[in-house]
Amino acid sequence: MTTSDNTLRRAADTLRAFALDEDLKARTLANPALATMAAKIARRYTAGSDVDAAVALLEANTSRGHLGSVELVGESIRDEAVADQQTDEFVDLAHRLGQVPGRATISFDLSHVGAVVSPEVGLRNGRAIARAAREAGTSIMISAEGSDRTDLVLSITEQIADEFPETGVTLQARLHRTPGDLDRLIQRPGPIRLVKGAFLESADVAYARDSEPLTTAYLEAARRLVGSGHRVNLATHDPLLVSSLRDTLGTDLMAEHVEFEMLQGLGTELLDSLRHDGFTTREYVVYGPEWWLYVLNRMAEHPERVLDALADLDITGRP
Repeated sequence: MTTSDNTLRRAADTLRAFALDEDLKARTLANPALATMAAKIARRYTAGSDVDAAVALLEANTSRGHLGSVELVGESIRDEAVADQQTDEFVDLAHRLGQVPGRATISFDLSHVGAVVSPEVGLRNGRAIARAAREAGTSIMISAEGSDRTDLVLSITEQIADEFPETGVTLQARLHRTPGDLDRLIQRPGPIRLVKGAFLESADVAYARDSEPLTTAYLEAARRLVGSGHRVNLATHDPLLVSSLRDTLGTDLMAEHVEFEMLQGLGTELLDSLRHDGFTTREYVVYGPEWWLYVLNRMAEHPERVLDALADLDITGRP
């Protein structure tokens, strides 16, 4: 049976609506049986609820040959006290990573640590995490957010990078503005993580997801970054795009400034095969109790993952 594109789009919209439904989240997690089922589904995409689980998974990934990046997952914070508390948790994460071989980087949204409370709060807390990461022998990678926040994210990132040049930042290939942002950021030494971009965006600011123009934009940005010698994380789980990158850039992708990066639970076999072929690879680990929005959005990107969710429930006990 073939599922129509229209059905997949409607399913994706439903999953995104579920992701934002705080009442549904509360009712699901308050019911012991439903909470147990939801946690089983979430486990594919998250390491667990605490930093111990994240560190254990990072160590397992290291044994598979992958570098690591780790994030305490969370949503946009609009309370300064909560943003400061979350920042403290990221600082504690940095201290813990300082004791772990491999020195995984720390990823986070600036909105998670107060950027939407005010730019000043986001800058203060971003700098605190960058400082803790440097003391632990690692660095931070700032994630992309919706296009309405791109100017805010880039402005704060650049101010953090003035003090901590090793700071990385994420660019979305699907945004029409990205070539100009790349002109701006390629002047700085910190790594650039290149993603397709998964936010709900209008056609006047972004290419359609999984469109030919988006693929072309991604390949052009990758070609420029790889060819320039600038540190780049090629972050995609799309096997066709990975194949196009290999066809286009060949052995240049094995240069020491180039990495392939994928999220936990998405493209695991593809990442392992890239490592086997000699490429530098990094797996992005997420942990923490606030996984609801993150997990449902991962499923919304490809609604076929609902079948994975049903399989993960494993109520029959069969392999």
